[in-house]
Amino acid sequence: MKLTQVLLRVEQGVLVAALALATLIPLAEATGRALGANPVPGAAAYIQHLTMWLAFAGGLLATREEKHLMLSTAEFLGHGTVKRFARFVSHALAAATCGVLAYASALVVAENRSSGSTLAIGLPAWISECVMPLALGLMAMRFAWHASDRWGWRALAAAAIPGVFALSQAQEFVTSTPWPFAVVILACALLGAPVFTVMGSLALLLFFKDQTPVAAVSLEIYRLIASPTLPAIPLLTAAGYVLAEGQASTRLLRLFRSLFGWLPGGLAVMVAALLAVFTTFTGGSGVTIIALGGLVMPMLLKDRYSESFSTGLVTASGSLGLLFPPSLPVILYSVVASQRDMSVPADELYVAGLLPGLLMVALVVAWAMWQGRSAGERQAFAVREVFASAWNAKWELALPVCIVYLFASGRASMVETAAAALFYAAFVSVVITRDITVTKGLVQALAKSAVLTGSVLILLSAAMGTTSYIVDAQIPDLLLGWVKEHIHSPLVFLLALNVLLLVVGCLVDLFSAIVVLAPLIAPMGAAFGIDPVHLGVIFIANLELGFLTPPVGMNLFLSSSRFGKPLLQVYKDAFPFLLILAIGVLLITYVPAMSLGVLELLGKR
Repeated sequence: MKLTQVLLRVEQGVLVAALALATLIPLAEATGRALGANPVPGAAAYIQHLTMWLAFAGGLLATREEKHLMLSTAEFLGHGTVKRFARFVSHALAAATCGVLAYASALVVAENRSSGSTLAIGLPAWISECVMPLALGLMAMRFAWHASDRWGWRALAAAAIPGVFALSQAQEFVTSTPWPFAVVILACALLGAPVFTVMGSLALLLFFKDQTPVAAVSLEIYRLIASPTLPAIPLLTAAGYVLAEGQASTRLLRLFRSLFGWLPGGLAVMVAALLAVFTTFTGGSGVTIIALGGLVMPMLLKDRYSESFSTGLVTASGSLGLLFPPSLPVILYSVVASQRDMSVPADELYVAGLLPGLLMVALVVAWAMWQGRSAGERQAFAVREVFASAWNAKWELALPVCIVYLFASGRASMVETAAAALFYAAFVSVVITRDITVTKGLVQALAKSAVLTGSVLILLSAAMGTTSYIVDAQIPDLLLGWVKEHIHSPLVFLLALNVLLLVVGCLVDLFSAIVVLAPLIAPMGAAFGIDPVHLGVIFIANLELGFLTPPVGMNLFLSSSRFGKPLLQVYKDAFPFLLILAIGVLLITYVPAMSLGVLELLGKR
């Protein structure tokens, strides 16, 4: 077996083991609490350290698979000399940034070692923390390796690491003229550098400018992993991937066909509902279009729907469902926005997003029914088939119900609920439906989820350094002062926010946009008297629309790649859905009762 294959198996094994422990410990805690016992002393510390391992080991695997989140602008560079140059420059920056962050993390670990803190089992905490410098160091090497196919260019990319340390010796020069370096970093972002390395390098530059030790960037990670909600992100993401790995889509397809097949455009309605459900589970990561596009597209064409409409429907439906539980962006927004001394509970966001999410789905469904009134053949509505297909899909239908019940009832925390969801998905898929086995399917699904989880969590970790500097420099207060001076109406502020998020949503992936903008937007919304939960719903709904916005909305590229169509044609196909969903976003924005009404009925407002 080749060394690369051994390393891959080791990395996947570490991540699967960390996910397993991160699932079993919260479940043991919830069970023990119900029985009046404390089965896992120091459980919170264990879960925090496991989350740290999932972030950095997952980030290392994402580097290997080249799956880190980046700006969509890199797609326009083609495949020639320009593309190769952009790849070299962006990877050299990534290697240098990871190298410096590895050094900064090593300083933090050394400091924590002298403190003598230990976990409940007696293991020194610094030993677990070594995953930070080790993973970041290996990531630096991998970025340098991926910079080119030629050894000389790889060596040059690796030389960027000591080059940055050498540059740090010219502190007076860097301190007096930091902006040229910032421009270079931002240019690398446009050329395809992973967003987390851009955020990390900006944080390092800004702290260095103020003569703050680089270890300050890594110290922010501890403030992040202390978030009580953060561990739910890898657990719920893994649950969605486990379901997507099996035959859940086929069972749900049968159910939705029985429910909607009798309607005008019934097949199109079914496709919209099916893709919305899977987007909910996979978190808008693009899995929906890639995994299900090939399944539903031939069905639509066979039913005499036009190719243009079919492409637009699949492209648009791949971004629906982001407001429903257990969607990852909702939890991520809750974690990030709550860092600014605000409370944006994930459970309230889910409840508030229910009607707005249904509105977005309903608008697409209505357009599908109108377009499909003369296409396809309707099937007779049969109550027996509805019950039979619902029974066949009962395990998939029960998961969101169980999640909402466990958390809303107060019987389990968000992390415990997420652990129960992952255990449920794995148990059902392996033992009950037997769609997958432990060795063929489950491990692969967990490894795939770890790539997305690692790319999101390490981005969040890197962004915390930049966010910390921004807060210390009182930039949010300056922005708020400027906004209040030039914008006096909450309605105008919301309209400006819609435009900003629409532009950002088409340039930056969903997770990066949440991490970067939520800490800035949340206090502005509070200053204008906008409910923070309503603001969160507006935020996610706008970014959902950004998936479809030219020129670089992510779903547009995914559909172009998946169906082999020119990008400009995909723009045209998706444009009617963009207009329809824009109407929905405006209604969500300016009718707050749609978001807050259910919370008020439940006594949460």
